[in-house]
Amino acid sequence: MPILSMSYFERATMSEQERVLFVHAHPDDESISTGGTLATLVERGAQVTVLTCTRGERGEVIPAELQHLLDSHHALASEREGELTAALGALGVTDQRYLGDANARWAGREPRRYLDSGMVWGQDGAEATGVLDPDSLTAADFGEVASDIAAVIADIRPHVVISYNDFGGYGHPDHIRAAQAAERAADVYDIPFYAVEPDSSAATPTITVDVSPVLERKRAALAAHRTQIVVDGTNFALSNGVSQPISEVEMFRRVHRVHPHGLTPFAEQSVGVKIFAAVLGLAVGIVVGAILTVAHEASVTIGGLPIPYGLIAAIVIVTCLLVGLRLVFGTRTVAAAAAAGLVIAVAALSLRSAGGSVLVGQTSSGFVWAIAPTLIAVIVVGWPQLPSRSRDKIGTPQTK
Repeated sequence: MPILSMSYFERATMSEQERVLFVHAHPDDESISTGGTLATLVERGAQVTVLTCTRGERGEVIPAELQHLLDSHHALASEREGELTAALGALGVTDQRYLGDANARWAGREPRRYLDSGMVWGQDGAEATGVLDPDSLTAADFGEVASDIAAVIADIRPHVVISYNDFGGYGHPDHIRAAQAAERAADVYDIPFYAVEPDSSAATPTITVDVSPVLERKRAALAAHRTQIVVDGTNFALSNGVSQPISEVEMFRRVHRVHPHGLTPFAEQSVGVKIFAAVLGLAVGIVVGAILTVAHEASVTIGGLPIPYGLIAAIVIVTCLLVGLRLVFGTRTVAAAAAAGLVIAVAALSLRSAGGSVLVGQTSSGFVWAIAPTLIAVIVVGWPQLPSRSRDKIGTPQTK
């Protein structure tokens, strides 16, 4: 069975190196829930980035000889930074960033440090603490958190973003905030988002990854987080002391966004729908191009000045058609197909017929019309896809 190859995560082209962004809340989360997948991706030549939102300042400490770390959040954070470096070294990951650092911060903002929000155990699992540090991840403005994640997405341009499910795996408020912000940022850039699904999840995974070939590397990564995890053979335990097997399977679920009025974006449509839309766009382009070629020479004289209203109207119609198709479908594909149809129609009807007549004459209007559709198509289709960064999406960047 293939593991995280073309049949798993969407990629631009088969020759392009796969880029995957993992967004985790604390050091150790990356090894517990995705360690095997990280190692597998690295082995297959993917470019893997692990974005860690906090340094786990308020985590628990298991070893007796390290209990003194609980006296200082700074000391525990420093220890856990070292553990994370060792764990990612075992997994082969070389690109790790902390949210809020200069390489994971929205442009124009001074770097900041998001702190571990902490948690307490409640009847339904992990819950937020009663007292929340104003610098903690969950106390931060949601738009700011999502914007900082978006800055990493803009930098590395991943094919896939991976974080937790809606429950954050087990309810930790930092996990929930990280997942929500990562999904929002991925939505802004129209990148597929996958949620890690734990073994206890009732959700049906989209991808099930067999990590048994890299299990020893996952085990080494877990062991590196010695303040948080005790590894015993093929089992591990957290601070609750409950022993559990190191999972040989890691599961992920593709999260399909809920869109207004039940509309599904073009990027998420089936291949058949995409082909049909492209063919329809081509046909529309040919028909519109033919009609406008016939009508473009129309003019009227006003005050002795000829006004080529046919050419003006044709250029406006072509521009509106291509821009509208690109905006409505949110992709270059349909607009490019329509542009191709326009250019084909204009080119075909510009040829001289057997009788010598021509629809596109050797006039100023004919010359402009011969090149205008192609020029408009190049501009509209080639224009970069600019993601919306409105406040309801990821917040407006603040300038210091």
